[in-house]
Amino acid sequence: MSTTSSPQFEHTIERCRPTDVTPVELEASDLESTAPEYLRDLKRECTRNELFPAQLTVQACFDRDCSLDTQEEIDRIRGYVRAGAFLGVGSVTVVCDEVATPEKARPALAACAERAEREGLSLELDAPISLED
Repeated sequence: MSTTSSPQFEHTIERCRPTDVTPVELEASDLESTAPEYLRDLKRECTRNELFPAQLTVQACFDRDCSLDTQEEIDRIRGYVRAGAFLGVGSVTVVCDEVATPEKARPALAACAERAEREGLSLELDAPISLED
């Protein structure tokens, strides 16, 4: 991923001004819900407290060799990607200590990363596998 600005956005980015807010990292497990109503209220409360949700971290579990379990976990992560996009975070970090079947988890996570990109954020992976083969 390039860190240089696209010419299309260069003028806008150059004119950005700092604001007095504190970037914060949210833990997915601390969210009571991913429902839009809850997320809207959370975003409003962060704004009132001069906080900016910059990153969302999700603990994931791929420790079983089961396609259904893998799909359920990816669906859960995808829900947090949508929540992150709603909140305006820049990235969602998926943390996973163990991956039983990389050949099942990797393509599912790669698809989730593509979804995140379409939503305007990046998906970072902190796991014993990478998104590439």
